[in-house]
Amino acid sequence: MSFFEIDERVRTAADEAMKLCAAQLEEIEAVQEYHQIKMIKAFQQAGVRESYFSGSTGYGYDDFGRDALDRVYAFAFDAEDALVRHNFVSGTHALTVALFGVLRPGDVMLSVTGMPYDTIRSAIGIEGDYPGSLKDFDIRFEMTELMTDGTPDYDKIKDDIAKKKPKMVYIQRSRGYSLRPTLTYREIKKICEIAKAESPESIIMLDNCYGEFTERVEPLTVGVDLMAGSLIKNPGGGIAPTGGYIAGKAELVEMCAYRLTTPGTGKEIGATLNTSRELFMGAYHAPHVTGEALKTAVFAAALFELLGFETSPKYNENRADIIQLIMLGNEDNLERFCGGIQSGSAVDSFVQPVPSDMPGYESKVIMAAGAFTLGSSIELSADAPLREPYAVWMQGGLNFHAGKLGVMLAASKILSEE
Repeated sequence: MSFFEIDERVRTAADEAMKLCAAQLEEIEAVQEYHQIKMIKAFQQAGVRESYFSGSTGYGYDDFGRDALDRVYAFAFDAEDALVRHNFVSGTHALTVALFGVLRPGDVMLSVTGMPYDTIRSAIGIEGDYPGSLKDFDIRFEMTELMTDGTPDYDKIKDDIAKKKPKMVYIQRSRGYSLRPTLTYREIKKICEIAKAESPESIIMLDNCYGEFTERVEPLTVGVDLMAGSLIKNPGGGIAPTGGYIAGKAELVEMCAYRLTTPGTGKEIGATLNTSRELFMGAYHAPHVTGEALKTAVFAAALFELLGFETSPKYNENRADIIQLIMLGNEDNLERFCGGIQSGSAVDSFVQPVPSDMPGYESKVIMAAGAFTLGSSIELSADAPLREPYAVWMQGGLNFHAGKLGVMLAASKILSEE
């Protein structure tokens, strides 16, 4: 740490924070080990070989590496099938392909975890007036509000599903830009049980972004039919340069593949170009990297709690995603925190984050991300909309030591300006 100027109060608090969260770090390492061993088995089950790392061109016919990568993710997620592609441009894109893949005009999509994350709203047709949204295709969006404490309202979920019989029950696992807690597999399981009892034909879909490899139990084993996420978050291991995945029941994944390419060709085409090796390596490293990000989040919670800030989750609470929420109280602290995170980055450490308008967001947003992959939120990053309650959402950390440094620099930046 002598390479960086860190406030002595932060150094002292960091030592105490490490003692506080020792048990939590040990638990994370146990989950890390479980998923890492499972991932090796996934590679072996899929028959991965070195020749699969060469990318295909043109139509991508007979790309055995592409097919093997699908099998790797299917095994890792306990899915019947998976669709893993570099040409998913974001997690929102993967989610949108899944929505359009299985929903049809006249269908009802019921979000049982309140308002979905900002960037998916335009695809649904909740915000903006963009041509080609679900709303444009007469697919109706409805929503079950969360309880006042941000937890699912199971009674209301039961009533809404029973009355509406929606084609899709939509669950967002992570909090997005909200203060609600992230859903663990236990809450997801309870929603699935309600949905299956009240409307057995409904498709249960999960936005799984930020939640992969954080718990031993996969959502698909507790009742979720279909889920999607981004490869520049947890499942890409900080190595995948872009991409996303859809996983779940084979018939639903096939429908999504028909939407991504064309009906009839589906998963059979799609050149991998020169991305295969990075996607395989990303999958291999994903369980370990996710664990490092979790450890960074736990440490950040412990440190900032000791410094007197409100956090969610607390350092000793259960976690089901890599996101750490810290209430900073005002706009100046948001900018200082993000500046501190940026200053601890290996890439673009000299950049000063400033608030700006961003596509898909209703408020100005400030982001810190000195990343090897643009926008990669499995790498240490922080972002916040400039609005009440002036909370920052921090996530990532390719390794705990670097993540810990970034968090300490962020804390030091705030204290030094007091």
